[in-house]
This record gives sequence, structure tokens and C-alpha cells, in this order.
Amino acid sequence: MKEKEEKMPPEAEAPPETEETPNLEEKLEKLRHELDEHKQQYLRVLAEYDNFRKRTANEKSAIYNNAVSDTVQAILPIADNIGLALSQENASGDDMRKGVEMIQTQIDAAFEKLGITSVGQIGDSFDPNLCNAIAHVEDENMGENVISQVYQKGYMLGDRVVRHAVVQVAN
Repeated sequence: MKEKEEKMPPEAEAPPETEETPNLEEKLEKLRHELDEHKQQYLRVLAEYDNFRKRTANEKSAIYNNAVSDTVQAILPIADNIGLALSQENASGDDMRKGVEMIQTQIDAAFEKLGITSVGQIGDSFDPNLCNAIAHVEDENMGENVISQVYQKGYMLGDRVVRHAVVQVAN
């Protein structure tokens, strides 16, 4: 009797082949092929994104370096002229004043070239987005909420405040 129990029936060893079995194998192979295609597509997209990220970082760095270079080029002549003014040993007070005024003109031209504008001038309306008020005075000759004195000029680059003006406000 043991011999009968140990032997397995032939149909238990391998599944019977039906008409559906080759069809399932074809479907399985088709799904494996689709999976491989999607995997390859995913890897290509991942590589493209990595290249894009690296290229963008390099472009940002190049833009920043170009901006710094342009700024330094605009300021270098001013620095040269300040050095020349300081090297003058026998210059009169009037000559020194004239030299400083010329340097101020150069600075204004450099700022204009870089797109930097000044804000917070005497007589302008006080704008807390552009100016910091550190003093308040009553002055009948000035209007309401008007800048009466500028302690430090403010500057803007386009719509961005680079430095707030430090001012005194009247009334």
C-alpha cells in the first residue's frame, strides 16, 4: 500500500496543457516586454532630468559670475580714480572737492548702467517700503508725511530694494 501512496498521479506532476496555457504565456511575455520598455523609458527620463539639473546649475553659476564681472568692471574706474585722488600730495581743498565730485558723477553713471536707482530724496512722500524713518519733525513749510532730511540714500535694482533710505519725516 505504501507504494501506491508514494507514487504521484501523472496529472499532478505537470499542469495539463489546455488551449489557454499558450495564450497566458504569450500575455506574460508581452507584459514582461512592456515592463522592460517602461523601465528603459524611466531610466532615460531620469538621465535627462539629471542632465537638465546639472546644466541649469552651470547656467546659474555662469549668470552670477557674469553679473559680478559686469559690476566690478563698472566700479573699477571709480576705484582707480579714488586711488589717484589719494595719491595727490599737494592738492588744494578745491581740487580735492572737484575730484570727489567727478568720482560721484562716475558712481552715478555706473549705477545707471547697472540699473540701480536712488530712492528717498528730500521732498518725496515717505514710503515705508522704501525708507526707514528714524526721526520726525514738525515743519509748517513741508507737507504731510514728506521726507525732510536724508541721512543715508536708499537704492533699488528694478523692483527690488537693495538698501532702504534712512530719513527724517516731517509732520
